[in-house]
Amino acid sequence: MVVLSVVDIVALIAGLAVYLFIVGGQLKKIATNLESARTSCAPIRGHAKAIAPGVEHINRTGGVVAGALPLLYGMAEGIVTGVTPKPTQPVERGPAPTGLGASPLAAA
Repeated sequence: MVVLSVVDIVALIAGLAVYLFIVGGQLKKIATNLESARTSCAPIRGHAKAIAPGVEHINRTGGVVAGALPLLYGMAEGIVTGVTPKPTQPVERGPAPTGLGASPLAAA
């Protein structure tokens, strides 16, 4: 029983060692890819510095437009309700079409 326990513990430790070896290799590969991505993104940072003032202006303008939206929405609702016709009489329908092209829903 003692021998089986020792063998079991050794197998567990060996399994964990293999797992950590594999995970370590994958993390090294990820670190290498991130380093190459960092160096390849350096020119993009230079372009972003030139764009930053324009983005700030766009954000300010967007804030002004977003602040005006509730007012514009209210005005649009007023216009729609002011020009929507109110029916005084129910709409009369003619006889339902007959023949091959007649729709079964048209008679309803």
